[in-house]
Amino acid sequence: MKTILLLTENWNLFPSRDLGSLVTAAKIAEDAGIDGVQLSEHILLGSDAGAGTPKKNSREFDAPGNQSPFTPWPSSPVMLGAIAAATSRLTLYAGAILPVLRHPLHIAKDLATIDLLSKGRLVVFPTVSWHEQEYAALGIDFHKRGKMLDEQLEIWSKVWRGSPTSHAGEFYRFDEVYLEPQPWRNGGPPLWIAGASLHAAALRRIVKWGSGYAGGGPMAPGEKDQIYAALRAAGRDPKQFDILGGIMGFFKGADDVADLEEAFEQLPMGVANGATAIIAKPSQFIQSIDEFPAFCRRFVERIKELD
Repeated sequence: MKTILLLTENWNLFPSRDLGSLVTAAKIAEDAGIDGVQLSEHILLGSDAGAGTPKKNSREFDAPGNQSPFTPWPSSPVMLGAIAAATSRLTLYAGAILPVLRHPLHIAKDLATIDLLSKGRLVVFPTVSWHEQEYAALGIDFHKRGKMLDEQLEIWSKVWRGSPTSHAGEFYRFDEVYLEPQPWRNGGPPLWIAGASLHAAALRRIVKWGSGYAGGGPMAPGEKDQIYAALRAAGRDPKQFDILGGIMGFFKGADDVADLEEAFEQLPMGVANGATAIIAKPSQFIQSIDEFPAFCRRFVERIKELD
């Protein structure tokens, strides 16, 4: 069972203008035995980012409609490159990366570079997101984002297997391009398909492209079996497939932190749902960066008990 820390969204702990603190936190996590760190992303936010149900506690997970448009979202590729250069063992999870907001060759280049820099420590969670204003500002058709993601994944599979490559699709066309340097691994980094729920398109992407699944919350009953059945039908071994689980803090007030031991009570459900990795958001459980090393060690110790 792998341990993963979510590094973004922790602005209660890390100063948003001091991005080096995220790199330092990754190094501390590595020294404490944490297996990986995850960065999520938005390119930008619009005024509707906070138009939904507001957070009752600022330490809750960022979700559609619950965040201020001033929420910091530093560039995931840039930050992952910095963390890759500062660490030697940590797996780097490009969580909720939004390919459709970039040209596929551009993001394929960035991800290949991080994979090579880290010597194969990158895992990518491609998804499409929820924020229509973000798409509008960047001139991308929000309502075609699923089809565009499918085409991007097809392009990645081509350009990460050697140059030159060509492509002629509905949204993207190019001839005889050379994307160099190639990623560390032939075929590129593993893809864990991400999404708010296990809908039909997500299941199709899992079977065709996915090495794992990262849902938007706890899996519903039967979803693990649905994934496993689809993998077997495609001749794939579910034992070679990862599922992301996690622990979530529960808050009694607007300013308190959650009880970590209480959150650990969620672990049996994650195991039952096939989780091979558990993610936690540190700021849900600690008040100060001084508590961060001890939190990392306790998280590692508790997950080891599951093995």
